[in-house]
Amino acid sequence: MIQQSLLLIFPMAMAFAAANDLFTMRIPNKVSLVLITAFFAIATISGFSLEAMGMHTAVGAAVLVFTFVMFSLRLLGGGDAKLLAAGALWVGPDHVLPFLVYVTAFGGVLSIVILLYRKLIPAGAMQLPGWATRLHAEGTGIPYGLAIAAAGLVIYPHTAVFKALMG
Repeated sequence: MIQQSLLLIFPMAMAFAAANDLFTMRIPNKVSLVLITAFFAIATISGFSLEAMGMHTAVGAAVLVFTFVMFSLRLLGGGDAKLLAAGALWVGPDHVLPFLVYVTAFGGVLSIVILLYRKLIPAGAMQLPGWATRLHAEGTGIPYGLAIAAAGLVIYPHTAVFKALMG
């Protein structure tokens, strides 16, 4: 029972990150910290070998280095970089490439939708909440946490963590 309830940590954290990014253009550091801490706790409880935990850690670290470079070049937000690395920690070496492909695909669709929104809906045409007005502004970033979360949720049922918790 407890192990099955642990299944919800990853999807809830990803959904929270996505909502925060959409509404505030920020992903709290706490989300990534919860994901990292929960991964190691779950991996230990589930009997992951040190080698398996090490491989997951290496994948997460590699993605963090890559996303830090992207952040330094102002191609990705800091919260997005940390969330992507924490997600890679969870999906591990067997699913990191499909995870990144899904992030890229969902991010492309998200970017197109937001660009069309900015182009086709005139600013001030209707009363919009603050977050929707902010998304409309030219030069505003894309809440990429939505794409990261969506990719994570698609890949998660295939991961070793999910399978270990399902028994």
